Amino acid sequence: MNHNRIYALFLILTFVVSTSFILPPGGQDFYGIKTVVIDAGHGGKDGGCVGEYSNEKTIALAIALKLGSYIEENFKDVKVIYTRTTDVFIELSERAKIANQAKADLFICVHVNAGSATAIGTETYVMGLHVSEANLRVAKRENSSILYEDDYATRYENFDPNSPESYIAITLRQNAFIDQSLNFAAKVQQQFKDKVGRIDRGVKQAGFLVLHQTNMPSVLIETGFLSNKEEEKFLNSAINQDYMASAIYRAFKDYKHELEEKNHVNEQKIKIESEKELVKSNENQKDSKQNKQKKHEVTSSEDGLIYKIQIATSSVKKELIPSNFNGVENVEYYEAGGIFRYTVGREKSISEANILQLTLREKGFVDAFIVAFNDGKRIALSEAIKLEKE
Repeated sequence: MNHNRIYALFLILTFVVSTSFILPPGGQDFYGIKTVVIDAGHGGKDGGCVGEYSNEKTIALAIALKLGSYIEENFKDVKVIYTRTTDVFIELSERAKIANQAKADLFICVHVNAGSATAIGTETYVMGLHVSEANLRVAKRENSSILYEDDYATRYENFDPNSPESYIAITLRQNAFIDQSLNFAAKVQQQFKDKVGRIDRGVKQAGFLVLHQTNMPSVLIETGFLSNKEEEKFLNSAINQDYMASAIYRAFKDYKHELEEKNHVNEQKIKIESEKELVKSNENQKDSKQNKQKKHEVTSSEDGLIYKIQIATSSVKKELIPSNFNGVENVEYYEAGGIFRYTVGREKSISEANILQLTLREKGFVDAFIVAFNDGKRIALSEAIKLEKE
């Protein structure tokens, strides 16, 4: 299979899953960052790439620890978790597991690059299919860490880090978080360029195993090239490591504030909407509405996996009539965190849900996104896609 055919297939798969919707981390309707996982690449018996006198694992750990310290010192409300704080070997799947179990809101991998003797600059990757041989080479090198793991073929479902075809299957899971990942990655690159004076090699996509299993926005940062003598000298300087860590921290700070400002705006909209509805409501209307709405409420009696499209939220129940939802019929709701969340559809596949999502966006619900339920309980979209494949 040639690379053009691989990329064409990826575009088809991407359309089916849709990379455009926004799903908050961990399947929760919260735009903010409470937990961040920082992953220093390689470690222990896996040294990563090497220069004339240094290796990737040592530099990555130094920058990762400095980055975590900046966040801990300046954001007391944010929990920082490290995949490693010493020179130990951590399997790629375990790194993602640490982030998923912590229900992290952001996953940051710190690495160092290798290339030609003249290669220079930083680049930040998000999960996706490579569109160039250069991106594929980076992914192959970083994914080769699995060769240090016992029984890696079984653990990674016969994934071959040297096979271009293997990268198609691992690209879909992170699509739910592509917008946030790209946003943060762009901020990192901008900070490297503006504040540290680094050569900007851009934001790129490639199939990194350490990213594909995470259930939150995730990036892999290549902080420079050990194959370049000047870059190796730069990256081994404690001061420069601090510059790099502080640049990533500033990107984190901007990203966090941006998300939480969006959350604040949404809360204000809900508050205004709720006040208007309280003025119009009375006890008799509430009783009649509750009787009408009972048949629409999501209950545990629902069997199996279904996808719905969430189109609105409110702290007070809305009457489920088309005029309240831009003419859309058969609206349902479920309650979570004291907020009523309104949905449309009961689709059996992600592809059907994607089509309905696009239709609802055309009707004016531009922020509509897909939510999944299994036996009446809401689950993460990534988990639903996995269940559907089974």
